[in-house]
Amino acid sequence: MRLLLIRHGQTPANVRGELETARPGPPLTKLGEEQAAAIPTALAHETIDAIYVSPLSRTHLTAAPLARALNLEPMVIEGIEEIEAGELEGRADKEAVWAYLETVFGWLSGDLDRAMPGGPDGARFFERFDGALRSIAERHPEDATVAVVSHGGAIRVWTGARGKNLGEDFTSRTILDNTGVVVLIGSPDDGWIVETWGGEPVGGEALHDDRAKDPTGEQTR
Repeated sequence: MRLLLIRHGQTPANVRGELETARPGPPLTKLGEEQAAAIPTALAHETIDAIYVSPLSRTHLTAAPLARALNLEPMVIEGIEEIEAGELEGRADKEAVWAYLETVFGWLSGDLDRAMPGGPDGARFFERFDGALRSIAERHPEDATVAVVSHGGAIRVWTGARGKNLGEDFTSRTILDNTGVVVLIGSPDDGWIVETWGGEPVGGEALHDDRAKDPTGEQTR
């Protein structure tokens, strides 16, 4: 399967640098809407068979222009939503953001028992994200191309662990801006190879907001 993991468009929480993971979540900013509108043209070279979105509203809004262009109905699937912030929800202070990033990227070093304060541990996150992608793969032939609109932290952590051709710290030190696209090929049984990592907005530099604090899209420092 060819898997296109697309990060949702910009939200107000991304601009403010807040950890916003609860449902239904914030809408898109005006820039986020413009980012989403650029996706159909940017992915016009792909033959996309299906579109999946998380239960959070920002993925639905991001997928809408692509769905209209392809005359496809996005399907909601549990498991590809953002990594829950637990007790850190809604905070933007450096201590909270660092605690969140230190926890989720610690999972890439094998510390799967480490839990978010008041939230999930690494084993629980990978179980639900792996399960969602297995469910998607079982619905389509091996040569299908599927777009999955998900979230910055979730995409980076899952890809860092499951991309067989990436180093351990690649995703923690590589940005994934809003509407960045990661393309993988493979399957849940055979594993995944990262074909391309497009960390910038699909519409180019004009759709990048360098003023946004965006904790789940930036490099860790």
